[in-house]
Parts: sequence; structure tokens; C-alpha cells
Amino acid sequence: MYQRIYRMLMLFPVLLLTGTLVLHAQPVKPFYMDENHPLEERVKNALSLMTLEEKVALCHAQSKFSSKGVPRLGIPEVWMSDGPHGVREEILWDSWNEAKWTNDSCTAFPALTCLAATWNPEMSAIYGKAVGEEARYRNKSVLLGPGVNIYRTPMNGRNFEYMGEDPYLASRMVVPYIVEVQKNGVAACVKHYALNNQEIWRGHINVELSDRALREIYLPAFKAAVTEAKVWSVMGSYNQFRGEHCCHNDILLNKILKQEWRFDGTVITDWGGAHNTMQAALNGLDIEMGTGTDGMTRSVKNAYDNYYLALPFLDELKKGTVPESVVNDKASRILRMIFRTAMNSKRPIGSFASPEHAKVARKVAEEGIVLLKNTGNLLPLDASKYQKIAVIGENATRKMSAGGGSSNLKPHLEISPLKGLQTKYGSKINYAMGYASGPPAYGRAIPSKLNADSVRTEAVKVAGAADVVIFVGGLNKNHNQDCEGGDRLSYNLPFGQDQLLNEILKVNKNVVVVLITGNAVAMPWIDRVQALVQAWYLGSEAGNAIASVLSGDVNPSGKLPFTFPVKLSDNSAHSFDKLCYPGDSIREVYKDDILVGYRWHDTKKIMPLFAFGYGLSYTNFTISAPQTDKKTYEKNEVVKLNFTVQNTGKLAGAEIAQVYVTQKNAPVLRPTKELKGFKKVFLKAGEQQTLTIPVKVEDMAYWDEKTSNWKVDSGEFVLNLATSAGDVKFTLPVQVK
Repeated sequence: MYQRIYRMLMLFPVLLLTGTLVLHAQPVKPFYMDENHPLEERVKNALSLMTLEEKVALCHAQSKFSSKGVPRLGIPEVWMSDGPHGVREEILWDSWNEAKWTNDSCTAFPALTCLAATWNPEMSAIYGKAVGEEARYRNKSVLLGPGVNIYRTPMNGRNFEYMGEDPYLASRMVVPYIVEVQKNGVAACVKHYALNNQEIWRGHINVELSDRALREIYLPAFKAAVTEAKVWSVMGSYNQFRGEHCCHNDILLNKILKQEWRFDGTVITDWGGAHNTMQAALNGLDIEMGTGTDGMTRSVKNAYDNYYLALPFLDELKKGTVPESVVNDKASRILRMIFRTAMNSKRPIGSFASPEHAKVARKVAEEGIVLLKNTGNLLPLDASKYQKIAVIGENATRKMSAGGGSSNLKPHLEISPLKGLQTKYGSKINYAMGYASGPPAYGRAIPSKLNADSVRTEAVKVAGAADVVIFVGGLNKNHNQDCEGGDRLSYNLPFGQDQLLNEILKVNKNVVVVLITGNAVAMPWIDRVQALVQAWYLGSEAGNAIASVLSGDVNPSGKLPFTFPVKLSDNSAHSFDKLCYPGDSIREVYKDDILVGYRWHDTKKIMPLFAFGYGLSYTNFTISAPQTDKKTYEKNEVVKLNFTVQNTGKLAGAEIAQVYVTQKNAPVLRPTKELKGFKKVFLKAGEQQTLTIPVKVEDMAYWDEKTSNWKVDSGEFVLNLATSAGDVKFTLPVQVK
């Protein structure tokens, strides 16, 4: 008998509870952990098991880049990383100092201005997939990007992180990026919502603008991120809008984002963007980050428990001044994001600093480089024609992944322009620095210790002895350049580059200028240089990409995502008084309203230096007259513009056809034209393709301030088929009713 019992015990594990023999089944997952159940039911279940203190703990940071989970319930922490151009190196728990890990060197991807310059949503998708894989491998739940603030002024130090001046282009480019990042089980965090269009006084400046400008220019890319890409998190901006900071702004967060757009994700502050407990509680903020991190207990000033959404928030909940439904909503949104990311068992494992990611970085860089001028066909640069090639400029050797503020990266590899050119042209290359800036430092500019006259004299000597000069200049990521925390101080090139170029042009007429910038710059020397290339911040494969384009191994196909004005006063934000930009340190009024970028230049008839959407190729294209299937359309219909593009040159290349819409006899102010469709087509020499670009009639709407809604008027609209905002090839009228 005892032997039978023993054998039963061996065959059936038992659990003795209160003297009763109970058969032991497989452990049962808590309901909220069982991914077979619907997400919302899991969120409700987890919320029902949490204490008030645990709910509040979800709503604020516990370290520089993490917020709490619910350890008692096995719900993990939220780990975030700066982006969107790569996954930032690890830093210490409670300090901005580097953790000095040996395994956190990432792939540096091109800046988002370069991605936007590809005008290719497919590039945006492969970019998002790759950077999402890197974030996943590093076990991040949230990648703090992409950025879609509108390029309003070329002085904004953070423009390089964004996708240009046009809301339609930014909308089309941001959606595939977000979708592909989130397939990795990593939440994209679209930023900075909203109106963070300058860095000077960004922490408090109160932006005033019309509802039309807000809806037509500054919000569409955010709306696309939410309603189309279904982004899982949104970062608020530092500035104020109509008297409230944007990280807890009732209009932006509650009324528009969560109610109108039905955003179901998490709103995260920019670091230190919260300013008031009651506003943070009631005006739509979910997770507060970075308010102060100099300690971990309540007894230390600005410790995590003293955050506005920490113990002060808990106190208001316990007093009843804030209803528990408020924290329940916040906790539900955070749980939803955790279930989609860290608790998603089906998310892939990711990969990091791989050869495949280097190929993505290079492909995006090559496709985003813009050829702006090529007089006499100096480019592509045929090595057989030249014995001595001078490369001049500090930017030819400078690491552009360093600096810039929160976009600072620690790349596994970064190939400089000089290295790329040396690999391509070998011993024919002779380098001179030409100009010098100091090292990157956040919040202050450190001048170079080198003698500017000596460095310039040596470069002019090298240029004079060369057959051709490649000048690699532009801006860098130092303070008051392309850098977070401060705007540029001058529209001209810094560090004496204009003077250097003038002296080089006196001794050598064969000059190729390669500009590495995230912003437009003044070009007083433009009529005297033969070739000009806009090269952006290109990431790990910068040098190889530049060499490929200059040599002709790659035919440039990028086009500008923003307008280059001749002089700063030609830009809309600088065409009024200082209250329009940069403000009076308290408030700023967007007097340019809806006329931003090319909308301003077109409508005011101000000729730009280089137009929005402009870019040259080493081959030539022709476009046929467009046709539509009919001439009259209803509001819910789509106009399909059909036409043919032919490569009439001798090299394979790509053209970007653009469709701009003009409303005739509009009852309100409307821009001369607005981008509403585009398509990039790759063609072999002699090849042609018939393309169709759809334009939704509802996209022809404007924001009607009388009804607070979108409105499409009946009447005549003109479809402009163009290759840039400054080069309309054909116009085609249609009627809307």
C-alpha cells in the first residue's frame, strides 16, 4: 500500500495545504500577464490589483532614464533612450555622466533632416526598423523620437532633428518610421509636442498663434503619428502655449491629443518639463521625467519622490482634490505601453551595430544628399582628370555624432569625409584643416586654441597647389550651432569659413563645396563655386556616402526639405519684429501665421536661394503633361494625377515628382500653393514610367476658425506638377463641389 502511494507521489506532484492532498497543475499566469486575453482587459485587471501608491509610482522617474513598474506584480520598469538618430550610450543612474560601458556603441544613423531629404517613405521604414532593432537589443521600452517640429527659422539649433518645413512631407515620412520602430516592441515617442520651434528661451517662452496656423502647419505631423502610425508615446515640449506649459497643457494634451485624436498611449515630459502638480495631474501628463535627480529620498531636495507627480500628487489624491479616476487613467496608459513593450513576449530580440545597420545608414545618407549646384559638370569627380585633390575644412575630420545635446551618440564606427575620400581617391588627396572650432560642450561655446590665421594660410597654400578643391564646411554640433539648448547667432558660416572660401577661390577656380549642416546658411560665395553639395549629418557611414556621391558611384537624388533663403530677413519668422522671433523672452507671436517656408516665399514673391523640394542629378528627366480621369470631384473623392517620367540622360537616377495645390478665389488667405502629394521614381538611362499621384480632396481643406473645423470650399483648384516649389512643370485645373 505504501509503495502504491509512493509511486502516485512520484507520478503526480502534490502540494500539501492544510492537511489536504491537492494535485499540482502547471502554474497559472495572472490574468494581466496572459497575452491570450485582450489588452484592455489585462490593463483593467492589473489596475484593479494595484494600490494607490503603486499607481502614483508609475507616473514619475526613478532614475535619469527610467520610471517604475510594479515589482510586487511582476510588472517591469520603463527604460527609455534618447534618439532618434541612434540609441544613446548608457549613463549613470542619477547623473548625466557616462556609465563607460564597453558594449553600448551604436550605429549612428543620419539626422532626420537627411531622412526627410530622401523624400522616400521606404527609406523611412528601413531606418525605423533598424533603429528599432538597436533599441530593442539594448532592452529599451521607449525610443525618444522621432521629432517632427516644423522648420520655421534657420536659426533653430534643433532643426537637424526634425523633418523639415512642410507638414505634409513630415507626415508622410514620420508614419513608416514609427510603424517599423514599434514592430520591435519598442514605443516610439514622437516629439516635441508642440511648437518647440526654437531653443532660445525654450523653457518658458509663451507661443501665440492662430488656430489656423496651429492646425495647418504645426500639428499635422503629430496627428499623422497618432491617428495613422498609432504611436505609443508622445513627448511634450518645454515651451508654453496660451499660458500653459506644453507638458501639461489642457488644449494640446486633453482636448486635441486624447479626446479629438483618441490617443491611447502615454504622454511623457521632456526632461524637466513639468512645473505644477495640479496642472500635471489634470492637464494630460502621464510620466514626469527629469524634474530633478540629485537624490533618491524625500529628504533630499528635488529627489524623485518630490516630483510633481510623486508624493505631492499622492497627497492631492488622498485629500480628494484630485479624483482617483485621474491616476487610474494615467496608470492605465502606462500599463498599456508596458504590455506593448517590455511585457510583449512576441517582440523580436533585436540586433546592434550590425553590418546590416551600417548598410541602412549608408543607404539613407546616399539617398538624402542633395546636389545644389554643378556648373560645368565638375561633378562627378573623375579621378583620372586630376593628380592633386585638396580636401579643406575641419568638418572633413570632425566627429559629427558628438555634441548636439541629447542626440549625442557613441558610434561603433564613424567614417569621416576625409577617410571616405582617401579610400576613394588614394594618395591624390592632400588635407588641410582651414578653420577650427572648439570641442562640443553643452550650454557653452569653447573656442579653438589654434591660431586661425595660421590654419587658414596653410589651407590656401594647399588649395593653390591642387587641381581641384573639395571644401568640407558648414556647421557643427557645438553650442550656438546645430545644437540643443541654444539657437544660432549668425546666418553666415561660422569660424571664418566665408573668408577662407574667398581666399581659396582666388587661387583655385575648381571648388566643390560640401556643406555639413542641419540648417540653411548664407552663401555670399555661391556665384563663384562650381559645385555645391548639401550633406547633412550623415552618421556612421558619412565619409563613404559623400565619396560615393562625389565620385558618381551614386547618383544624388535628395531634395531639400526646407527653403534656403538668400538672407535671413527673407525668412518668414524674421520678416517682422523681434516679437515674431525670438520673442521678448516672455512671449512670442507667430505673425507669419500659415505662411511658413516656401508658403511665405511663394505668396510674398521672395526668390529663395534654393527652393523647397529642389535638388539636381547627374542625369536628366522629362515629365509629361498630367491627366485626370475627370474634372469635377466631391469632397470624399481622390484626384488621381497620371503622368510619365522619363530618364533622358546617360546614367541611372531618381526623380521626385511633387504635386502642389492652389485654391482659386479662396474666401480666406491661402498660400500660393501647398504640397499635397509626391513620388520618388528610380529609372535607368532611357527608361520611363507612368506614375499616379493621388491627392485627397479633403487634403485641400483649410481650418475654418468660425466653425473650428476643416473646410473644403466649392470652386476651382489647380494641381501643380513640379520638381520643386520653384519649378512647376504643368498646371491642371479641377472643380470641387
